[in-house]
Amino acid sequence: MLTTYEVRWFNLGNIPENIESWFKHSCLLSSTKLPEKREDIYLYTPGCDYLGIKLRQGGLEIKWRYLEKTAMQFSSVVAGNVEKWKKWRCSDSSEESFSLQQIGDNPVWVKVGKVRYSQLYQVVGKKAQAVSSDGGVDNGCSLELTDVEINGNKWWSIGLEAFGEDCDLQNNLHVTADVVFSRYDIFPLQAENSYGYPGLLELAV
Repeated sequence: MLTTYEVRWFNLGNIPENIESWFKHSCLLSSTKLPEKREDIYLYTPGCDYLGIKLRQGGLEIKWRYLEKTAMQFSSVVAGNVEKWKKWRCSDSSEESFSLQQIGDNPVWVKVGKVRYSQLYQVVGKKAQAVSSDGGVDNGCSLELTDVEINGNKWWSIGLEAFGEDCDLQNNLHVTADVVFSRYDIFPLQAENSYGYPGLLELAV
């Protein structure tokens, strides 16, 4: 089981050019790093924004929001809702239990295409440092810029996901946000657009 502190923002449309440029040149250690492309299959649970169930890369992931949203102001143009999540992942070496063939065209399962840039930060005390590899990093935070497609409609998202010891999670999120958003003044990120993927599905499906 993995416990994380997370904050995400979603907006309609493609990633604005200035946002993508900021992320590549101010956040990524290598501006030529290629994004990850994948398709996750979410179970749509109307009215339930505290539970996320999805099929991802041959496994089943279950996320449960452990604490209610906490509104946070990160900078003059950035405010969001921080959520604490617990995540379980189940896999099957036979690749039979969580196959897409079992789902078929059942409309309760929703395909979510993702093209994601990401940068990992290692946190030591009150300092967050971007690192080139996740090897050996057990206390830190990941920053993501994601192009999302649901039912032919495009969204874009910025997200922070802190991990580590439970007592360090809040600190890991905040010190990384301080580094990231000290160089950000492009597009206001507002609390009304801040929620997890279950909240996005409520709007997009």
